[in-house]
Amino acid sequence: MKIFITGATGYIGGSVAAGLISAGHEVLGLVRSEARAKEAQARGIIPLMGMLDDADILGQAARKADVVINAANSDHRESALAMLAAIEGSNKLFIHTSGSSIVGTQAGGEPVENVFDEDTSFSPSPGRVDRVRINEYILAVTEKDIHTVILCPSLIYGIGRGVSLDSMQVPWLINVARKYGGAKHIGSGENRWSNVHIDDLVDLYLLAMDKAPPGSFYFAENGENSMREVCGAINRTMAVAEDPGMMTIEEASEEWGEGAAINTMGSNSRVRGKRAREELGWSPSAPSLIEEIERGCYAS
Repeated sequence: MKIFITGATGYIGGSVAAGLISAGHEVLGLVRSEARAKEAQARGIIPLMGMLDDADILGQAARKADVVINAANSDHRESALAMLAAIEGSNKLFIHTSGSSIVGTQAGGEPVENVFDEDTSFSPSPGRVDRVRINEYILAVTEKDIHTVILCPSLIYGIGRGVSLDSMQVPWLINVARKYGGAKHIGSGENRWSNVHIDDLVDLYLLAMDKAPPGSFYFAENGENSMREVCGAINRTMAVAEDPGMMTIEEASEEWGEGAAINTMGSNSRVRGKRAREELGWSPSAPSLIEEIERGCYAS
């Protein structure tokens, strides 16, 4: 099949593109520069120069594709709407990438007990209201004969398969650890995030292409850890004997930005990918987050 993917040189999109190409699909990927175009070509992706704000380019590419995968930006409403408008009435598959911080709690590094699966109702934090509205719109346009599916990964770890090798949260923590000689978390660090290996996530995209019914939504997770546990694993890898240190939200904002500190690094996002396992037969099997850190996958 011919597949158009946004974020084709990003961590998620590039890894998904690699999986699709290995499965024999033709991948057209949106890229922002000539340099990225060359990197995409080297990995078998047909590059399409453009930006997420280029509605005409996105629409034309979506119309020519058999499947559209949006893996560039969960919060960019206009790009999603442009592609959906272009394939209205076609019954084409449109897979949108969201993120489990939609159920996140702005907890300042402290634990919260709530755990969510696809059937659990929730009220999004102020920083994720717009993302949830985008998700709701995407699922609703099945009424316009578009086969929409949303995949909602939790904290993603592991080395990417494409141009971009690194995820966000774990490398952010490692960079701070290298800067200060030891890992640091926000508050007590007992806030917990579910997580999923990038290889298992790629498998889920391929399964969703084959099996996901219209209007379906899937969390992607295979375990969870507190930020303190993650920081402890980083310290062990760096041979740091001390316990991880603490940061305030203000200090963390200096490192990662205020939004990331509040809505990601200091929040809780505990989900269970029940539906992907039951409906699609997804069976994640990659090493755990702590194993991946301790065996030196982030050592470079």
